[in-house]
Amino acid sequence: MQTVDNRNAENQSRSLSKVAAVTFSFWIVKILCTTLGETGGDAVTMSMNLGYLVGTMIFAGIFLAAVLAQVLARRFHPALYWTTIVATTTVGTTMADFADRSLGWGYAGGTSILLTLLLGSLGVWYWSAGMVSVETVNSPKTEVFYWVTIMFSQTLGTALGDWAADDAGLGYRGGVVAFSTLLLVVAACYFWTKISRTFLFWAAFILTRPLGAVLGDSLDKPIADGGLNLSRYTASAVMIVAIVACVLIFPKRAAQKAH
Repeated sequence: MQTVDNRNAENQSRSLSKVAAVTFSFWIVKILCTTLGETGGDAVTMSMNLGYLVGTMIFAGIFLAAVLAQVLARRFHPALYWTTIVATTTVGTTMADFADRSLGWGYAGGTSILLTLLLGSLGVWYWSAGMVSVETVNSPKTEVFYWVTIMFSQTLGTALGDWAADDAGLGYRGGVVAFSTLLLVVAACYFWTKISRTFLFWAAFILTRPLGAVLGDSLDKPIADGGLNLSRYTASAVMIVAIVACVLIFPKRAAQKAH
């Protein structure tokens, strides 16, 4: 009897969601993480002069280790979850910069290819699980889909933010206004329309990344280019402190229903 109870407890533990509930504080921390991804990624590739390829290899290793720890965990750990989110933002930054600049795809080309990869990831996930919401993120397979999709969304967001600020001519402040406005539109749709909540979640998740990208660039780029000319190390340290404070202060619970 005890063996059966232990097995049931183990199966229940494995079926529990290990991703954060989507609340107002979730989006605040998410934007802070995406901003850190921009300043932290640039600190390694530019300030340390390691280059985009080496930076991508470093952060890819951190990303894989964080995802493995997240998959092996038996329950929701806020610190581990947000560490993994930060890992996706940093590797997303360096991957996008490597593709856009080192490989010469350009911002528009990189955005198009990454959008295709993101849609492909969501498509395979939907084909495999029947849905792409948090309800399915309760097994190792769906967790892998979740984190791969997030990684592609972070990479796409980096390229999209750079495209908006540079190629589209919006600049960093204009980019902040543009992506903030789009997020407000998504929020309005969430509260006042019947559009799929899963679609709106992923739309908001993707849009927070370019917002973080232009916010990060506005902190560390030269004043002549529209930035505040802060050290990338200083900006990254401030973001880390803010993230840790938010994770400690805000309520922390796992998601229980579909995004």
